[in-house]
Amino acid sequence: MTATADPAGGFSASRHGRALAFGCSFTACLLAAGALTITLLGRPVGSPAIRLELPQEANAHKPAPLPFRSDDGPVIGPVTKPLYAGKALLADPALIENSAKGPLPRIADDGRKPMTVYAGTAAPTAKFKIAIVVHGLGRSSAVTKTALDSLPAEVTLGFVPYAADVQDWVAKARERGHEVVLQVPMEPLDFPDSDPGPQTLRSGQEEESNIQHLSWAMSRFTGYAGVSNLAGQRLLTDAEALAPILTYLNRRGLYFFDNGAASQSVAPMVAGQVGIPAAQSGPALDSVQNAAEIDRRLSELETQARANGTAIGSAFLYPVTVARIAAWAKGLQSRGFVLVPVSAIVSETKKP
Repeated sequence: MTATADPAGGFSASRHGRALAFGCSFTACLLAAGALTITLLGRPVGSPAIRLELPQEANAHKPAPLPFRSDDGPVIGPVTKPLYAGKALLADPALIENSAKGPLPRIADDGRKPMTVYAGTAAPTAKFKIAIVVHGLGRSSAVTKTALDSLPAEVTLGFVPYAADVQDWVAKARERGHEVVLQVPMEPLDFPDSDPGPQTLRSGQEEESNIQHLSWAMSRFTGYAGVSNLAGQRLLTDAEALAPILTYLNRRGLYFFDNGAASQSVAPMVAGQVGIPAAQSGPALDSVQNAAEIDRRLSELETQARANGTAIGSAFLYPVTVARIAAWAKGLQSRGFVLVPVSAIVSETKKP
C-alpha cells in the first residue's frame, strides 16, 4: 500500500509551525526589551535579584594593602605574667605599664631596664666589635621571614609598629636570639609628600602630641631594647622637638639608635644632654643597592672598628642586603671581629 499526503494535515502543521515560530520570536523580543529596561532604569522594585556565582580560581587574590593601623585601641592585652619566645623573655610584668593604649615599657622597681633585660647576647670578650641594624621588618611577611632565616642572631632587627601581626614576628626574632628595636615614624624633610605612617612625630608639633604618638607606637609590641627612627630627616635636626622625646625614652629604660638617615642629626648631642644611652650609624650600607657596593661598605665597618674598637652600620632588608650581610658575617671572627647587638655598644651617658 502506498501512503498518500494529506493536504489538510500539511497545511495544519505549517500553520502550527508558523504560530510556534512567532511565539518564540515574540518571547525573545519581550526578554530583550526587559533586559534593556533593567539596564537603563534598574531592577524593578520588589523583583528578585538574579546573581550568577562563578567559582573563583584557587590562586586568585587582590594585593593586600600595607597593614597600617591608626586606631588607638590596644593590640596586646594587659601583661600579667612573664611571656617567653622559646627561652627569650618577651615581656616581664615588672617592666610593663599596662596603659589604655597597650603595654608600655618601664624601669622596674628594682632598677632593671628593658634595654638590658631584652638585650641580645654579646660575646664576652672581643677586641673589635661591629653592630648592624637591619630595619623595616614587619611590613612584608615574606621579606621578614627571609631576613629571620638568613641573618645571624647577633644582627639587631628594627620593626615598624603597623602590622597587626608584628608581635608574632618579634617573638620569632627574639626566639632566634635577635635584639629588637622599635622604629618610630618621624617627620622627613618632604612631609607629607613622604609619609612614614600614622602617628608620625613631627617638628613644630606640641610636645604632648608627640609623646602621645610615641606612646602609641611603643604599645604595639613588647620585647624591644631600644627605639630607632623611621625616616626623621627633619625631626632629628630639631633639638627642641627631640629633647622631650629622648627624655621620655630614657625614663622608660630604653636606648636610642639613630640609623643615620639624617645627615645633620643632632641626636648624639641631645642624647648626651638628657643622659640616654645612644648610638649612631654612619650612612646606610645599602644606599646603593649593589652587591659590590654593599661589600665595600661592610669592609669600611671593619676599618672603623680596627681604628675605634667599635663600629655600627644600618641597612634596609633588601634581598641583596640580607644576602651580603649573611655572607660577610660568616668569616668575620676569622678576621678578628665579632658581631654584637647594639646594646653592647651604646654607652651610658650622663647629664653634664
